[in-house]
Amino acid sequence: MKYLFVHQNFPGQFLHLIRHLVAENRHEVVFITEPNANNIPGVLKVPYRQPPGPAAEVHVAARELDGGVRRAEVVGRIAQNLKQLGLQPDIIIGHHGWGELLNLPDVWPGVPLLGYFEFYYHTDGMDVGFDPEFPIDRADFLRIRAKNAINHIALNLGYHGQTPTEWQLSSYPAWAREQITLLREGVDLAVCKPNPKVRRSALKIGDMTIRPTDKLVTYVSRNLEPYRGFHLMMRALPHLLRARKDVRVVMVGGDDTSYGNPPKDGTWRQVLMQEVGDRLDPDRVVFPGRLDYATYLAMLQRSDAHVYLTYPFVASWSLREALAVGCVVIGSDTEPVREFVTQGENGLLVPLFDPPGLARTILRLLEETKLAQSLRAQARRHAEQHLRMQDYIAAYERLINRLVGGAMLERTAAAAIEALSSPALRARR
Repeated sequence: MKYLFVHQNFPGQFLHLIRHLVAENRHEVVFITEPNANNIPGVLKVPYRQPPGPAAEVHVAARELDGGVRRAEVVGRIAQNLKQLGLQPDIIIGHHGWGELLNLPDVWPGVPLLGYFEFYYHTDGMDVGFDPEFPIDRADFLRIRAKNAINHIALNLGYHGQTPTEWQLSSYPAWAREQITLLREGVDLAVCKPNPKVRRSALKIGDMTIRPTDKLVTYVSRNLEPYRGFHLMMRALPHLLRARKDVRVVMVGGDDTSYGNPPKDGTWRQVLMQEVGDRLDPDRVVFPGRLDYATYLAMLQRSDAHVYLTYPFVASWSLREALAVGCVVIGSDTEPVREFVTQGENGLLVPLFDPPGLARTILRLLEETKLAQSLRAQARRHAEQHLRMQDYIAAYERLINRLVGGAMLERTAAAAIEALSSPALRARR
């Protein structure tokens, strides 16, 4: 089959599917993306340059839509060039978030399009206004609602979509869910797995060396920001460090802002260090930024307690990987986390806005070794039952085959109808 993928950051959510397709060695895989250094042998990357941002006079509420249709226009031109060069994909797969897919049905009418629907924005009941520390001005509701403009255009193209969790699916209106398939993302359990040997020797992360006798507490986020509970984790650290001298903490993440608003000045790490930094021992807390994957994996395998916090928003891949590794997960008691962590079975849940309570829960797990061992085993078992990469790829292929097969039947039926209505056939009648 001929696959066309589209995502501004190759390979995005499609890494594992693409690796599988390339390994089968019987497909043509083309990927339209912005330029980056990522590479997968067997994939033809077709780069496009990000279009200029919206003009200053564009209303703030319309700027995301403006950027999306600009990308749609650029990607549409790239696609038209590929079509003239002979590309006729059997299916188009991409992420709807940036608008890149919106013009492709005009280039290849009738070709199945499977779009990734990540989240539908709301002004209440989800992430917006969830944290009382950061109240939302109601005047900003227009901008938040307008963030769904690309969602709505994509849904009205009449093609199919997919999303990875029940909670993300539930964020969409009931009328939209019929065309979105729940496709649970998997983890490579052969790579993300427990490794007891990591505990037998020292592990160096950033400027910190974790000895076998140390208790390691880990926290991971793409960026250190309130949406992922960074401010609450930081406020828990003084309680934790004061209670035990053998605790070492690794806070993984960058200093950009992925979600929500940036602070007025500096980074969120600088803001929180100004608040609690004088109560943190720099020899016991390290901020290594973003780690290479091997170090990241070794850190999870060595972790004695792994903290994952989030507003009601899209769950991170790191949560799935932590469960697969067999981490003792302490998660925020929010809906996206509850889809993965069941209290007392494969992890513990804590109220998000209770830093002292978070510290007490971490300390409990460091002290109750039998409970930690049980949760560790159950986390891995949960991953084996619900997060198998083979199951994810198989479900993906079933959906692709259904969409491609349906399109082929439609084309066959259309051709038959056209043949039956031809003047030559009518004359023979």
